[in-house]
Amino acid sequence: MKKRVDVVVIGGGHAGVEAAAAAARIGARTLLLTPDLERVGQMSCNPAIGGVAKGTVAREIDALGGVMGRATDASRIQFRMLNQRKGPAVWGPRAQCDRGLYPRAVRRILDEHASLELLQDLVTDVVLDRTSQPARVRAVVTRGGWTIEAESVVVTAGTFLRGRIHVGGDSGIGAGRAGEAPSIELAEVLESAGIEVGRFKTGTPPRIDGRSVDFEQLELQPGDPGDYRFAAYHDELIPDQRPCWIAWTGAELQAIVTRNLGRSALYGGALSGRGPRYCPSIEDKVVRFPDAQRHQVFLEPEGLETHELYVNGLSTSLPPEVQEEFLRSIPGLENARMTKVGYAIEYDYFPPQQLRHTLESRVVEGLYFAGQVNGTTGYEEAAAQGLVAGVNAAQHALGGPVFVLQRDQAYIGVLIDDLVTKGVDEPYRLFTSRAEYRLLLRQDNAVSRLGGLARSVGLLTERQEERFDEWQAGVDRVRRWFVDTPVSPAVVNAELERMGSAQVSEPVRAVELLRRPEVPARNLLTVVGYLERIESRAGRAADWVTAVEVDVKYGGYVERELKRAAQLRARAEFELGPALPYAEFATLSIEARQKLERLQPETLAQAGQIPGVSPADLQNLVLEVKRYRAAR
Repeated sequence: MKKRVDVVVIGGGHAGVEAAAAAARIGARTLLLTPDLERVGQMSCNPAIGGVAKGTVAREIDALGGVMGRATDASRIQFRMLNQRKGPAVWGPRAQCDRGLYPRAVRRILDEHASLELLQDLVTDVVLDRTSQPARVRAVVTRGGWTIEAESVVVTAGTFLRGRIHVGGDSGIGAGRAGEAPSIELAEVLESAGIEVGRFKTGTPPRIDGRSVDFEQLELQPGDPGDYRFAAYHDELIPDQRPCWIAWTGAELQAIVTRNLGRSALYGGALSGRGPRYCPSIEDKVVRFPDAQRHQVFLEPEGLETHELYVNGLSTSLPPEVQEEFLRSIPGLENARMTKVGYAIEYDYFPPQQLRHTLESRVVEGLYFAGQVNGTTGYEEAAAQGLVAGVNAAQHALGGPVFVLQRDQAYIGVLIDDLVTKGVDEPYRLFTSRAEYRLLLRQDNAVSRLGGLARSVGLLTERQEERFDEWQAGVDRVRRWFVDTPVSPAVVNAELERMGSAQVSEPVRAVELLRRPEVPARNLLTVVGYLERIESRAGRAADWVTAVEVDVKYGGYVERELKRAAQLRARAEFELGPALPYAEFATLSIEARQKLERLQPETLAQAGQIPGVSPADLQNLVLEVKRYRAAR
């Protein structure tokens, strides 16, 4: 059986979903291949989207027309805005989702794309044309007998490449995740193509029956009120909210884990791959923090139609009987019934320095990688890579320009630049501290930052373009009101006094009052009656107001970051290009020469992100490149 398309996407997780949808929106004939179509978009670990930095990435994916924001809204059963006591640059929207509703929403959204096909099958081979230099993708072959020719192939295999699940100290079983077979042939084919392979691990905690929990002993964690949405271009029906709860481990759990460390897959020697430092197992917590008297545990609902709870904070590879024992040592869980055991999983990944910023392989033309196969962890990081890889795979197939986001444009740009220029020595997780321009890259302005770019690339549908125009018009309308509207003392002084802000003696423009840290935008809009007017016109008024308020209150800081970003852009315009003889550039340090030779950055800005390349090296590099080009 044969078929020809423009783009093949291997894998139906969060990276694969965004890659396939993005390629299809641009107009490429796209085929998504996955072993089980019932699990497209499945949340294999915690059924939650967002958080600090991650929430901004989810909003950026949505601003670029992606799937994640809509699916989150359609399945959201609790919402919280994290870090509200800190500055807006680190606010993080987070949603607990219904594990069943999320993938159903994903499938519904994918089915809206006419140029996207889905096929349930397992890829066993990638056909390459090795006569060209570099080699080029030609087709993929499936276990079911299909040969599918394509100009571009996107690999988003998650933890399936030679995956092995471990529960306890045994040798483990081959699996991509619980209940699903690993992908062995594909891993071997990619390695034989000359692609470097590494080994990482991750894990998941046990689940418990909520009916066996004594909630009276736990701390209630309700969601935030209001109608916050991740999706800007669509209005999904949001389900009812559910609470979460907080529990604490104690000395008894620590003793149980310590006593059984030798039976853990990690500490018993069954696992060799390195795991995520920022999401440690309970074994790691006990070993690394022996003086900690307790550890926080979050009990989070799996869905509206189940009593099952996700025990966030107790990731483990200990045997089932030990897991049950330490669960019951936690106050409130003395009678807990375990519904699923936690486990660790070890899998292949491909060190991402082998990739270009388009996420195309440097070794094989037309072959793209996205998600956990690039050494990352997290749904949001995977989805972001999938979107970028999908766009570039489609552009490669259709002859369009490359799509690369810069570090001052999006957290997605920070993520990919970090991966490609710095690489990973542990599963990569995105943090606000990784971004130099946090105040520019906020969750509230994602649509304004990226919507126009998405339109220019062809990533927005006609409906999405209309909603983007409405969004921009709403933000502009709110901004103009603050700039143009004078507010009289008689109207505003009572409210200023109540807020502890100095009163005014004559009419003053609203924007001047908004610059005061203690004066919220909503209060000013409410006093003059304008908030009610804009809220009655559209349900997005709160988002518009937040975006304008942050821009005004932090205007000076934003301006400084814009200037710094412009300087970076100017440096980025100095192109290095391929095949420079870095080893011959004697004015560079030996470390810089070695790393530049290996990573082959495309611009001076990318070279500056490489650890070990100093500012002095960058200055000398410019001179060396100019001398080299002049000599040629």
